[in-house]
This record gives sequence, C-alpha cells and structure tokens, in this order.
Amino acid sequence: MKTCTVNKLVIGGDAPVRVMGVINVSNESFYANSYVPLEEVHATAVAMIEQGADMIDLGARSTAPNTQAISGKTEAERVEAALNELDGSGITVSVDTMHPGVLAVCLNHDVHAANDIGGFIYPAYAKEVADAGLPAFVMAANRQPGDPVGVAETLASLEGVIKRCDEAGVKEYVLDPGVGIWTPMRSVEDDWELCRHFEEFLKFDRPVLAAVSRKTFIGMLLNRYPEERLPGTLAVTMELLQKGPSIIRTHDVAATRDIMKVRERMTRP
Repeated sequence: MKTCTVNKLVIGGDAPVRVMGVINVSNESFYANSYVPLEEVHATAVAMIEQGADMIDLGARSTAPNTQAISGKTEAERVEAALNELDGSGITVSVDTMHPGVLAVCLNHDVHAANDIGGFIYPAYAKEVADAGLPAFVMAANRQPGDPVGVAETLASLEGVIKRCDEAGVKEYVLDPGVGIWTPMRSVEDDWELCRHFEEFLKFDRPVLAAVSRKTFIGMLLNRYPEERLPGTLAVTMELLQKGPSIIRTHDVAATRDIMKVRERMTRP
C-alpha cells in the first residue's frame, strides 16, 4: 500500500492505525458537545494529543446535511482565529473545508493537510492544495459530497477522486468512502453496507479513512442522540479495525485508543 505523509506522520503501509481527533469551532455541529470555544482550542488539542491522537482535524463549519449554512467569510474568520491558537504548538493539523478562500487563509498558518469532503470536485480547490504541496483527505463525491449510493457507486466515485488527484498533481492522499447521510438519496442501510464492505475500499492501494463517529446510522439503530452514541460508535469502530483502515477520525480520542489497545492485545499471537 502507498503511504501518505502528513507533517512526518506516516499513514498507511506498515504504519500503525492512526487517530485523528476532531475539533469543531462551529456551534452548528450536529454533535453539540464537539463544539470547542476559541479560548479552549489549544487546551483541547493538547489534551487530544496526550490521549493518543496523532493529529487534529479542525473544522469551522458543520458539514452535516440540513444544518445552518454560513458564509465563506465567517468560516475563514473562525478557522483563522482557531489556527492562531494552534500556531507554534507543533501539533499536526488538517483543515476540514471545501472553500478555496478559506484554505488560502489557512495557508498563512501551521496547517499540514486539507480534508475535502467534496473529493476535489472543484478544480480550483484541488489546484490550491497541489500548489501548496499539501497532502489531502478526500471523500467520495461526484457532484456533491457523499452523493454515491451503495458500495459499487462509492468504488466508482473513488476512482474519480483518484483521477482528480492525479490531474491536479496531488501526490499524497487518503481516501474516505464517506459513511454518512450526506444526501436525501442515501439511507442508513447504505452506511451499514459501506461498513460491512469496508475492506473493498483498499483495492486502490491507498490509505483509507474510517469516519463513523456518532453518525446518524448508529443513532437510528439505537434510538440515541449524538451525545449517547459513543458505545455504538466504538462497536462499529472495533469491527472496522478488522477491515484495514489506516486512520480513524473520532470525537472521542481516549475511548478510541482504548479499544484499539484492547484489540491489539486480543489479536497478539
């Protein structure tokens, strides 16, 4: 498997499974407890690293469907304020944005990767990432984030993502199958199918991101709000760890590290 190096952090190949901790500075987030006030960003990031996160994924606007939209200007102001808190910390940071203008602001700070749920459907954004020499996390998308339905369409969409990476000149990237109810065409059953067949996304010989933290398909099964979905999330994550992800994106770093440690001990010869 090819690897992706983010600020000297190797993802994929023979490297251990990495953990990406989520920091949201958007109070529109579907999971209210994930919102981090500006004055707590640095302390929260440091705590996540101490709990076992390898890197932080910083988002300044909610990417969940049917949430309040914000302007690119607002997103840029939020993310810049948060990055001001992290500059000089030595923490590896990816920025979760689809907006070229927001990324341009981020490039004035200590950022090490771009996380694009749009899978580079916007060529200007892809070019900006390539010109900056950033590695990327890129999600399955055709015309909008998460629009492929089912395993076969997701595989085909990821082929398109890879083509766009090649065309833009982005050399290092991690693929994201895009588990989640991103569009009205998607259902919770589609998410369960993506998880059951997760190992199929390794066919491209690229590292793959597993991002299921507290998502709707878990909540619908258990009839739980996001604040109550940690046990379900950990159960899904434990199953996915058997299917070859290279990195786990999570709101709950300490608990995720615990189950990874338990699984490693259980599978030790």
